[in-house]
Amino acid sequence: MKNITVIGAGTMGNGIAHVFAQNGFNVSLVDVSQTALDKGIATIAKNLDRQVAKGSLTEEQKQRTLSNLATFTTLQEGAANADLVVEAATENKELKLKIFAQLEGICPANTILASNTSSISITQIAAATKRADKVIGMHFMNPVPVMKLVEIIRGYSTSVETTKAIVDMSRTLGKVPVEVNDYPGFVANRILMPMINEAIETLYHGVAGVEEIDTVMMLGMAHPMGPLHLADFIGLDVCLSIMRVLHDGLGQPKYAPCPLLVNMVESGNLGAKTGSGFYTYTPGSKEKVVSPYFRK
Repeated sequence: MKNITVIGAGTMGNGIAHVFAQNGFNVSLVDVSQTALDKGIATIAKNLDRQVAKGSLTEEQKQRTLSNLATFTTLQEGAANADLVVEAATENKELKLKIFAQLEGICPANTILASNTSSISITQIAAATKRADKVIGMHFMNPVPVMKLVEIIRGYSTSVETTKAIVDMSRTLGKVPVEVNDYPGFVANRILMPMINEAIETLYHGVAGVEEIDTVMMLGMAHPMGPLHLADFIGLDVCLSIMRVLHDGLGQPKYAPCPLLVNMVESGNLGAKTGSGFYTYTPGSKEKVVSPYFRK
């Protein structure tokens, strides 16, 4: 596999494109918005500059990485010659099903179709294609250039050959692949999101404030970042979406999203990307300022 298509130029998409391009692959980054594509490439360049400044990358390697990237605003242009497609669009099942149905008619028969979904069933996604054996989950962690883990999710019909190819590919990228089965939330978010939701419940019931909850988890449990701060970084809309997938898929009350989380998303306070969540942030950055006053 040499030609890689990444769908979605947002935080995860540009990070995935960065990693593939840095490891010598030809990368087509696809997004419906040219503005999003330009922003994604600018983010990759900025992150490469950071690597150069730290001495982990040379200027020549940076330029080579950027030369491995091309951008497209249509799937037809960006995915027609792909050996592997990694979809990193918004965490919305209907959108993903639509994309995979389109890819079925565009990509060569041997193309592997992977999704970076953090919770949606790979089996359901594969059903939108006629190549369920070649559909797999490739769930990278944020920030992609830094984090080593890749959850490899086998759908009901994913073949052993496809799984092996993606496990080997992940290792080529310097990642640590972990194979998991296709159940709601997989492993990472089945454990992480209920913890974040419980932290929000703790705030909602007035047990402690935002900074107090995060401090307890950082200093008492050795977490590098408190769960409420982490929720802001992930995006509260994404957290809510995953909790709903868990609740719908597993049918247990313990996975019901906290009303405070629902209210914050409905009010547009989505975390760092909107400048306000459990904390407020400096405009245009993820620099935390202060936790705002919360109302139940």
